Amino acid sequence: MLQAGAEIVVIVAAVIVGLIAMWIIVTIPVWIAAKILTLGRAKFTRAMLVTGVGPIVYAIVFFVSRGILTIALGSQVLPAIIAFIIAFVAWIGIFKKGFDTGWIGALGIAVLAVIVFSVIGIVVTLLIQAIVPQAPSITPIPLQRA
Repeated sequence: MLQAGAEIVVIVAAVIVGLIAMWIIVTIPVWIAAKILTLGRAKFTRAMLVTGVGPIVYAIVFFVSRGILTIALGSQVLPAIIAFIIAFVAWIGIFKKGFDTGWIGALGIAVLAVIVFSVIGIVVTLLIQAIVPQAPSITPIPLQRA
């Protein structure tokens, strides 16, 4: 019984450490993008806050608006599309408020962060595959050598 409890504690600790590590890794491209687009005003701690709050706000807005729209429209697909757009605007609003920028600047941060994240993912994948050739790709883009 004690061993099973210890295993659960180890699993929970590993999940928490993994989530924190993933949060930091995802924050880096957002911080770099915000640093570029706010002319150096962005702080890493602010990027961590925005990166942590953004997905929570996105999820809440998406599920609430999809639920309301599904009731109002009676469909499944159209409410999901509209809810996605509303949630995306809310997410950009978090960037806008968090980095004290306009809507275009916030959208630019989001787009540039995705680009930076993709480049970092490709570089990390190539490094991992150079060290361990059988390692799976961590990017959606297959980078296997011919």
